[in-house]
Amino acid sequence: MRMVKMTNKQTNTDVILIGAGIMSATLGSILKELAPEWKIKVFEKLANAGEESSNEWNNAGTGHSALCELNYTAERADGSVDISKAITINEQFQLSRQFWSFLVKSKLISNPQDFIMPIPHMSLVEGEKNVTFLKKRFEALTNNPLFQGMEFSDNPEKLKEWIPLIMEGRTSNEPIAATKIDSGTDVNFGALTHMLFDHLTNHNVELNYKHTVKDIKRTSDGLWEVKVHDINSNKIEYHTAKFVFIGGGGGSLPLLQKTGIPESKHIGGFPVSGLFLVCNNPEVVAQHHAKVYGKAKVGAPPMSVPHLDTRYIDNKKSLLFGPFAGFSPKFLKTGSNFDLIGSVKPNNVFTMLAAGAKEMSLTKYLIQQVMLSNEQRMEELREFIPNAKSEDWDVVVAGQRVQVIKDTEAGGKGTLQFGTEVVTAADGSVAALLGASPGASTAVHVMLEIINKCFPQHIKEWEQKIKEMIPSYGMSLAENPELLQEIHTSTAETLRLSDTELVNS
Repeated sequence: MRMVKMTNKQTNTDVILIGAGIMSATLGSILKELAPEWKIKVFEKLANAGEESSNEWNNAGTGHSALCELNYTAERADGSVDISKAITINEQFQLSRQFWSFLVKSKLISNPQDFIMPIPHMSLVEGEKNVTFLKKRFEALTNNPLFQGMEFSDNPEKLKEWIPLIMEGRTSNEPIAATKIDSGTDVNFGALTHMLFDHLTNHNVELNYKHTVKDIKRTSDGLWEVKVHDINSNKIEYHTAKFVFIGGGGGSLPLLQKTGIPESKHIGGFPVSGLFLVCNNPEVVAQHHAKVYGKAKVGAPPMSVPHLDTRYIDNKKSLLFGPFAGFSPKFLKTGSNFDLIGSVKPNNVFTMLAAGAKEMSLTKYLIQQVMLSNEQRMEELREFIPNAKSEDWDVVVAGQRVQVIKDTEAGGKGTLQFGTEVVTAADGSVAALLGASPGASTAVHVMLEIINKCFPQHIKEWEQKIKEMIPSYGMSLAENPELLQEIHTSTAETLRLSDTELVNS
């Protein structure tokens, strides 16, 4: 084992971003527009940007906009469908589209088709009860301008047109139905992360790869001192900043705990790993052009909703099915087997234990998923593609996700949170991002939330610039259909989502 060399290198900066994923890339890009004179440093423990949660093989890339994800539209006790979460997530995704359009228009990033492509989003259900639910969901959503253009069909002939690969060889007599909306997208967040960091490094942002953050401490003058191990030189460096953002995916929780801020207490993390099946037969890939989301099985967590996705990775069309959930004590794919146990502290041990007692069904589900053989995974795929052949599909290990566990009023002690959580210090000097989906898709909304919480003194002077980047800032698009139409059309044009020859290729 090499001895780590100490160094006196101590430098001061305005902003430190920990982790070179989509979140840091987005926050850095927004801040660079709002305060171009600020000095920004990024520390990433791997040798490249976007290699963990943001990587295209580790991220579902759906462009989560609640067009197809059934878990964002819950059925109420009276049978009606609550679409409030779907509206919220769709509006948040619209902010991302606007910001990406601004970057393309400003020539800050180039070809949008290298990271975003148009793809229909579909929901598919079987069984009379589920078909009734889907119809009610469709009616509730299409009353809202955000979901205009959605179609519903329970006609098998129509479904054969929409999803021939899924319908071919289907022998079940169960009722089947789907919704389809053509304005969905596939987003390669790995490629987008690279583009954003290329832009940032061209604008004097210091990006340090192979630098692991070991500690974060408050200094006597109110700054934050970040202790960093430079893996290449094997030296320890100290960097101070007024503001620190912890965007290290699953690795964010241990770093947040090191800050010691009161807001970091009583929070735990539960790691969930995943696998996808990827189709290696171009003839099969060519027969499917949509993202099709089904319904999670009883007892399964929301992040395990089965889906068959057309993806564009390295400008090549791919087909992925999954995810199959699993368990690993690591918080990152490149993490340590001691991550989970190391995150248990005196202040969160009871929160973690309470979650363990509450989530027995989830634990049982994960154990069952881990035990699945390849042929059992293929059987699950055949519920989507009846004629699927084992030799056409390979297994890909997806990214690690760390679900947040915290005490809530609604759920009580040790409640597992399925979503993206922002934790900020009371004085706004530290912000951390925890959790999982919809994550990357709503990165711009999350970063605007952080900017509002952490830089309230600058908001007035920045507001005009924010509105230039995100025209709907501060407004609800659902309540302004004309503005929604205008923005949707202009962003589709800028991001080249309306290129029909491309949509049908």
